[in-house]
Amino acid sequence: MMEDLISIITPVYNAEKFLSDTINTVLNQSYTNLELILVDDCSYDNSINVIKNIKDKRIKLIKNKINSKAAITRNNGIKKAKGRYICFLDADDLWDKEKLEKQVKFMKEKNCAFSFTGYEFADEKGRPNGKKVFIPERINYKQALKNTTIWTSTVMFDMDKLSKEDIYMPIVDRGQDTATWWKVLKKVDYAYGLNEILSFYRRTNNSLSSNKITALKRTWNLYRNVEHLNIISSFYNFTIYCFNAVKRRI
Repeated sequence: MMEDLISIITPVYNAEKFLSDTINTVLNQSYTNLELILVDDCSYDNSINVIKNIKDKRIKLIKNKINSKAAITRNNGIKKAKGRYICFLDADDLWDKEKLEKQVKFMKEKNCAFSFTGYEFADEKGRPNGKKVFIPERINYKQALKNTTIWTSTVMFDMDKLSKEDIYMPIVDRGQDTATWWKVLKKVDYAYGLNEILSFYRRTNNSLSSNKITALKRTWNLYRNVEHLNIISSFYNFTIYCFNAVKRRI
């Protein structure tokens, strides 16, 4: 299992406050055959120096020539990825030290192309706060439209079963990750859930995906302008999505 390279893609934009912790949560994984591709999106803080000061040959730094936002930044990382498996990790999030080892083993057992894990919210200092998100055993495209339980920093793709074209993110301002999961789920039957808390979603004061109104607008926009669902179908899926989102946070 350790022979398979895992590529982790992390977009970086003015992330110096948390970046060292995030890099180390990767480098300290029990699964060691990995590359961490950090894609800097024209940060003007100390992010680049934080990266350069951590000496590990598994770290790869890419710099965008112009500020390009999340979708293009992640896609630039995908282009450079060499691993059989591709994961995403945001620059302020954290992983359990056995996250990669357990998830690769799980994917081999399920013989699946797409998996995700459970996660727990954490405070600004990275301390888990007890709010855990448990996930379904598997989810298909129609179910995923109603439930955005798949969180970016938990996802893993098997590139022996998918192409890079399959996982390139749509160029939209918000929700490009969710749109990508839907895109992949049109090609594969299911994404499989490893229902263990292996990732930690750091919620900062100004990131609280916090802006609930923005999140609602984002999802509605995806239905109408990315998936091109009609009004009735959009409203139906949106209503159930809202219910699931509230239930997940109780």
